[in-house]
Amino acid sequence: MAGRFSPRPTRTTVRGGHVVVPGASGAVPRPAPAAGLRREWTPPGPLDLGIVLGPLRRGPGDPTFRTTPDGSVWRASRTPAGPGTLRVALRGGAVEAEAWGPGAEWLLHQLPEMLGSADDPDAFEPRHRLVAVTRHRRPGLRLMRTGLVLESLIPSVLEQKVTADEAYRAWRLLVRKFGEPAPGPVEGRMHVMPEPRTWALIPSWEWHRAGVDNKRASTILRAVRVAARLEQAMGMEPAQAQARLEVVSGIGPWTSAETVQRSHGAADSVTVGDLHLPRIVGFALAGDRDADDAAMLELLAPYAGQRHRAARLILLSGRTPPRRMPGMPRTDIGRL
Repeated sequence: MAGRFSPRPTRTTVRGGHVVVPGASGAVPRPAPAAGLRREWTPPGPLDLGIVLGPLRRGPGDPTFRTTPDGSVWRASRTPAGPGTLRVALRGGAVEAEAWGPGAEWLLHQLPEMLGSADDPDAFEPRHRLVAVTRHRRPGLRLMRTGLVLESLIPSVLEQKVTADEAYRAWRLLVRKFGEPAPGPVEGRMHVMPEPRTWALIPSWEWHRAGVDNKRASTILRAVRVAARLEQAMGMEPAQAQARLEVVSGIGPWTSAETVQRSHGAADSVTVGDLHLPRIVGFALAGDRDADDAAMLELLAPYAGQRHRAARLILLSGRTPPRRMPGMPRTDIGRL
């Protein structure tokens, strides 16, 4: 949970919190990378790369995401133009980006939206002191828009009803084994997630070895068979996009919300059905550590249109209920 067990990340901290991006000052020098396409962009306001891009990282060992001591954030993505690697860094208030691979041009074109240029933080009006204080302390929060649906959908399906460690391990193993090395100067340390056909051809025993049960594996297989139709949801409003995703059996409101929050920058797509979020919101805003989805939605009602942003700020505040019961037990079906 946000800020509570730092530096050990959990699914909740990654979704609502941030990743630690080393500062550029005193950075460890890096060898000059092979030249890629470059772009410089000046954000319209404060920007915190760790907070904005943090929800894209699926655990500390995510092969598609890494930070480096020079203050850069690296991402490997499968774009409509093909695989690509993007490096982003803040230098004196401006964003410097460099990209490699067939998807380099697409990634640089998408850069402003990925860093929240389409977001409007001024549309948000705090209704609680905790939210107002957190917003003041975290002025660099902007909601990203990656423009890629499947990239966020598949890891969200892997996170259904399991612990964060199990989901992160499955994502890490599957991407490293069936993805492809990311283009650019990453020396094989990063991988691009598999293309839809490759996901569809993963043998059942490999899902099992990665700890993915048949229900989640089958959901992913159904999704990749209609990958083109799901990617078309980028042309829809977030609510319509969620409805399209939920047509696929096994994708419900939790998974669709987690997806469009990243792909569309959906400011109002609050996650329901989460094990922790209702209790965190209930405790932070009303002292109710036993709040359910209905109570959470009632508390977030004053933020209609901006409920996801409100939930992000609550998670960033670090105000979470103290534990009074063991966490969800970890299992590894790959050992069976």
